[in-house]
Amino acid sequence: MQLSDFHYHLPEELIAQEPLAQRDASRMLVLDRGRELFHDSIVRALPGLLRPGDCLVLNNTRVFPSRLLGRREGIHALSLGIHNPRRHQHLSGEVEVFLTHRHEDDPLLWEALVRPGRKLPVGERIHFAESLVAEIVGRGEFGERTVRFQCPPDELMTLLEEYGHVPLPPYIRRGDRPGDHDRYQTVFARSVDARHREPGSVAAPTAGLHFTPELLSQCKAAGAVVAEVTLHVGLGTFQPLREQQVEANHLHEERYYVSAEAADQINSARRRIAVGTTSARTMETVAREGRAVAGTGDTSLFIYPGYRFQLVDAMLTNFHLPESSLLMLVSAFAGREFTLAAYSHAVEQRYRFFSYGDCMFIA
Repeated sequence: MQLSDFHYHLPEELIAQEPLAQRDASRMLVLDRGRELFHDSIVRALPGLLRPGDCLVLNNTRVFPSRLLGRREGIHALSLGIHNPRRHQHLSGEVEVFLTHRHEDDPLLWEALVRPGRKLPVGERIHFAESLVAEIVGRGEFGERTVRFQCPPDELMTLLEEYGHVPLPPYIRRGDRPGDHDRYQTVFARSVDARHREPGSVAAPTAGLHFTPELLSQCKAAGAVVAEVTLHVGLGTFQPLREQQVEANHLHEERYYVSAEAADQINSARRRIAVGTTSARTMETVAREGRAVAGTGDTSLFIYPGYRFQLVDAMLTNFHLPESSLLMLVSAFAGREFTLAAYSHAVEQRYRFFSYGDCMFIA
């Protein structure tokens, strides 16, 4: 398979730049895989599609403010051996640092996407605030940089919350606003557990953004149970696939956690509904002979057509970028031609696409 097998035309004006006023007001395209039929609906109709014995599997990861805006310290000051930057620093050039992954053995050491990366050599220091400074200490294989923060380890997350920005995806062509702190977060996001060894996600599990507490209550009233799993979304969400042959690509690892309670709920269900591709990947990662096994670890599972699903019976998912690994996952579940036909319908009917956009229910 080639990346071009998963291409579709999307007018730029259909890329949602703002969330709707109400989370559950989004449109929902309902797909019947068996009969290869689809019809238009809305998210508020979801409880009517559920039945007793269903299990909604949610990704409860929390997005943290991983986008930092700063200024670089003058290279000439470093070359002169000046060791007191507070007295002699010369700041020049705006820098954007997008944190993607924290090292396990050093809480101050991070992988990051840096812009403009070519102008920032190893040894360069970036100032985000008087109390928040980072140094570039390495270069990665795919263009990322390794940065080390210079502050007490137990203060870093507090400083990121104070000075960091909501990591809106690059196709949302505006800066983050105060309202994004709430809307680019699911209502069921949980504080990070120390077992996860990650501070959270750099992108929201966007299918979950459609839920309100009232909608979740209605789903439970319809007879569904709700299981929560965790997958911390990382660099792979933003990095395009580089190899034209689909099978030659590899995804970055992302941390997951599935509790014994969640595994039991999944295994007891008559129908298991993944809310988002991140929940689907987590479920399939822990699947063993058709059953979910509790545990924590790292997954780089890449799902594309030809994959045989073990646990996922239905899926709620947003619309994804052309030629992306997420579109390939959906195509593996619903069939490539049927999926692309549904996407074509969504374009014709002026659905809203991507993170703040509309969604599909596939059963």
